[in-house]
Formats: sequence, C-alpha cells, structure tokens
Amino acid sequence: MRINKKKFIYLISPNKILNNIFYEDLSKVLKSQKVGFFQLRLKDTKIKKLVLIGKKVKKICKKFNVKFIINDNPLLAKKLNADGCHLGQSDMDINKARIILKNKIIGITCHNSMKLAKIAIGKNPDYLAFGAFFNSKTKKTRFRAKINILRSINKMTKIPLVAIGGINSKNYKKLLLNKANFLAISGYIWKNKKLRPLEAIKKLK
Repeated sequence: MRINKKKFIYLISPNKILNNIFYEDLSKVLKSQKVGFFQLRLKDTKIKKLVLIGKKVKKICKKFNVKFIINDNPLLAKKLNADGCHLGQSDMDINKARIILKNKIIGITCHNSMKLAKIAIGKNPDYLAFGAFFNSKTKKTRFRAKINILRSINKMTKIPLVAIGGINSKNYKKLLLNKANFLAISGYIWKNKKLRPLEAIKKLK
C-alpha cells in the first residue's frame, strides 16, 4: 500500500449521517487533499440505508481520489465495491475476509497490544490500527495505547500504522513524529463545536 505523506488523515464518518449537509462537508474536506482514506462507520444503520449512503460517499471519494473503506463488514464492502474493509478484533477473520475481498485493502484493529499486533502481522494485513492514544468523544475508550507502541511495531514490520483516538490539532504531530503513517480522526472534524469541518482539517498541516 503506497503511502502519500501529504494524505496522512484516515477520516472516519460521524456516528450518524442525518442530512445532505454531511455530503457537502465531506466534499470540501476531501478536496483539501489531506485525506488518504475515508471509513464509513455507521453502527446502528439498517443495511438498505447503508447501501444508499455508501453509494453517495463512494462517488465523492472517487472524485477526490480517496480510498473508500467499510467498517466491520466485508460483505457490504464487496457489495459496494469499496476499496477495502476495516476489521475489529470481534469481526470476521482476515483470512475469510480475503476470500471475499481478494486483493482489496484490509486493516486490523490491534488496540494497545503487541500480542494482537504480532498475530495480525502474520496474517499480512494492509495496515494495523492502534489506540486510543487520547480520550475520544466518538466512542468509549476501552483501550489506552502508549505512543511508544508505534515505534516498537515500526521496528518489527513495514506494514503502515494507523493511530486512533481523540486526535486533534493540538496532539496530532506527536503521533506523526512517533512513526504513525496515518491518523484516524472523526470527532475533531465532525463534532467540533468551534470549527466547521473544513476549518478543522485546515489546522492539520
């Protein structure tokens, strides 16, 4: 998986997509040329609606050359012909997901665990995700990762590393300096009380 250093943001959708303002904001944010991936992560949305939303999002991602990733669901990723799928520890095993998605992008959550990372590396994912590094407003922080895990994993593998959890304009540089290839960000962009999504992403340079 090629790494474009300018496109270091792995943007995750808000928990709910309620209206067309989201699609307008998404277009503006992706136009900034800082986003390498966009993950559709809607936990409580029925599959029919997910497919409709996914089709709209995929068009916007394609327009701005951003990889479109589906959270948790390899079958939905295949149905939408997305660029790939992100798997949590309780989701489908990557070997089964590979059969469905062939050579598409598959990433794995490793939380804060060297053990999970070593198991995942053996299954040859396209990226490994670690966190939460900071307190997150998007979901409850069950696992706290220390920044030095990024350096440790980096010595073991060339697989790209994604850092997640409470990342904002004040703390993001620390993660990049410690070998994170991509920063998974959601709340700072979509739930920011002071800045519109485009203004928020402009602060990440």
